[in-house]
Amino acid sequence: MKIALIGYGKMGKAIDTIAQERGHEIVLRADRDGYDIEVLKQADVAIEFTTPNAAVNNIKTCADAGVPVVVGTTAWYDQFESTTSYVRARNTGLFTATNFSIGVNLFWRINALAAQLIEGYTEYEPSIDEIHHTQKLDAPSGTAITTAETVLENFNRKNAWVHLENGIGNVSNALELGVNSYREENVPGTHTVKFESEIDTIEIKHTAHSRKGFATGAVVAAEWMADKAGIYTMKDLLNL
Repeated sequence: MKIALIGYGKMGKAIDTIAQERGHEIVLRADRDGYDIEVLKQADVAIEFTTPNAAVNNIKTCADAGVPVVVGTTAWYDQFESTTSYVRARNTGLFTATNFSIGVNLFWRINALAAQLIEGYTEYEPSIDEIHHTQKLDAPSGTAITTAETVLENFNRKNAWVHLENGIGNVSNALELGVNSYREENVPGTHTVKFESEIDTIEIKHTAHSRKGFATGAVVAAEWMADKAGIYTMKDLLNL
């Protein structure tokens, strides 16, 4: 399979290594944008890990080239509807995920079940902590936002999440779910969901030890996506 890599930072380089280990050819390595669309057209699929302000244009460029794209960039979802409409109109494909790790996707399923079980026990209050490396551009992380949305969908006592940077501040009312983000050196990603009461705390935690899990998941998604049109997520890939 021929792959175009759009975004060649740490994640792009990790994906490059995994893709070649799995027998694929990299036909394009682009830092962010400004690449040759004719070279892009040689690819069976593109993998995009850039920045929020570049992602939408990259998705549309792939759609124009007729190349399905797997997107790991987050924080562009305010343009999700218009972007997916653009992709559909050109009969191409978009696979988007806030996290490509199989472990994280299982973590979300576990949290959904936990929220359902604990919601009726009013002594427990949920919160979320996320820790990432200092180079991460968005806060809270896309993974933390999806985690919060997963809890909210299954926990009727909360109806919105609120960001608390570096754990500073408090939720303003009982209907809010606090999402605390921290930035530390050399942390690939740690996410913890807590259900706390006066007498005990229940924690569900996912700790990434390296980028390998994210990179492998992105390549597996690209393999799955190469011959598809339409809009897909990890739920489709993993049958969750």
